[in-house]
Amino acid sequence: MRSEPQATSYRADTPISDLAEWLGDPVTAANFPKTELRFRNDRWARAVGLDHLSDAQWTKHFGRFEPLPDNLPQPLALRYHGHQFRNYNPDLGDGRGFLFAQLRDSDDRLLDLGTKGSGQTPWSRRGDGRLTLKGAVREVLATEWLEALGVYTSKTFSIVETGEELERDDEPSPARSAVLTRLSHGHIRIGSFQRLLAYEQAEEMAQLVDYCLSQFPGPPPPEDAPGRDEPAVILMHQVVERLADQAAAMMVAGFVHGVLNTDNMNITGECFDYGPWRFLPRWDPSFTAAYFDHAGLYAFGRQPEALHWNCGQLAVALRLLADAPPLIAALERFGQLYMEAVGRRWCWRLGLEPRGLDADMSLVGACEEAMRESGAVPDRFFHRHRGGRSVTGALAKAFSGYDSHTEPHSYWEQGEVFSLLVDDVEAIWEGIDRHNDWTGFNSAIEKVRKIAGAHGEALLPFGHLTDRG
Repeated sequence: MRSEPQATSYRADTPISDLAEWLGDPVTAANFPKTELRFRNDRWARAVGLDHLSDAQWTKHFGRFEPLPDNLPQPLALRYHGHQFRNYNPDLGDGRGFLFAQLRDSDDRLLDLGTKGSGQTPWSRRGDGRLTLKGAVREVLATEWLEALGVYTSKTFSIVETGEELERDDEPSPARSAVLTRLSHGHIRIGSFQRLLAYEQAEEMAQLVDYCLSQFPGPPPPEDAPGRDEPAVILMHQVVERLADQAAAMMVAGFVHGVLNTDNMNITGECFDYGPWRFLPRWDPSFTAAYFDHAGLYAFGRQPEALHWNCGQLAVALRLLADAPPLIAALERFGQLYMEAVGRRWCWRLGLEPRGLDADMSLVGACEEAMRESGAVPDRFFHRHRGGRSVTGALAKAFSGYDSHTEPHSYWEQGEVFSLLVDDVEAIWEGIDRHNDWTGFNSAIEKVRKIAGAHGEALLPFGHLTDRG
């Protein structure tokens, strides 16, 4: 179950150090002209014992990147390969970010603090290693709203404006600059395994599998799964379960990530690395987020296909350690797991008790048809029909037999429905850009966190990292 982060004391733990020699490169953060704190996530800082930091201390650690006590002595830019729009690219790695620290939360889970826009690394190629302030603001909005909608996502931990003027082709320049820190359960990507396969580093691959199984534990494979005792097969099953749920979560949230490459796939199942994202203005499977996705490869309706394909690339990489049939057997579970997750999450968002796969998918189909016919913004549709309210005709038939688990909450009674469509995001940014007015941004975060309470506890997948059983 998703719950409010629990406060704990600061506990550094850096198991990544055992892999650092071949997993990444020590780097130094950029020396920025200024460090002006724009956002600090004390809600999640409490979960890792860092909420006690003063603003001055915060900017030293998350603007100047002075090491946290007893933590990594130097940031680590991770190495990986990846398929980008299905084209294999060996020239990847953390080009404008790094792993800054590792910590334990109150449940003893390992958490990473990683960056975006922290400067050039050996993997920057022709990039400047920077991030625009607008990009950072957009990532906060995405992660906060997705978390409220029950999506397992990285958490935006900090934004520090850095005082540089950046030239960009895809937004007005010069653009204000920032460095972002995100909190997640790990930064090991499918692309991390692809790199080891490319160099035929079986020993390192086995170490990485063991690291993932020990630091990000999950349930064992089904009893009848072939090769269920092999570490690589166990990991494959866990990643398939997690990414099937990630796909379902994005779909139910009406979210379009935009760049679902294998280097953007965290093996923990966390959605992360937000670039050209969009929320749906209407229920349209062909809707794309990235202006450069001309073929619609990562269109809204193709996102489950994309994550399934990415799982297939992990299976290819793990062939360095295991035979194909057990890995394929794990991959073949994706479709069923995805459908179950869609039904479970759809009912959760509507405030209904699930009734079983067939009934739940009939409900999903009826709702999709109703949204297509009406052209309703999905956020408004789910708000209007929360708990089975205001349904008529075929939709009423689909809702019949469902019990509501919705607790009374003022959000469901008010006429104003929160959404983060592109125009909403642009309006928030305009206030910051033109007048340095953060009122709209702060108001949006406050509203989103209240709405998270209105939705209640999210039903997470079996063996999810936030439920250690």
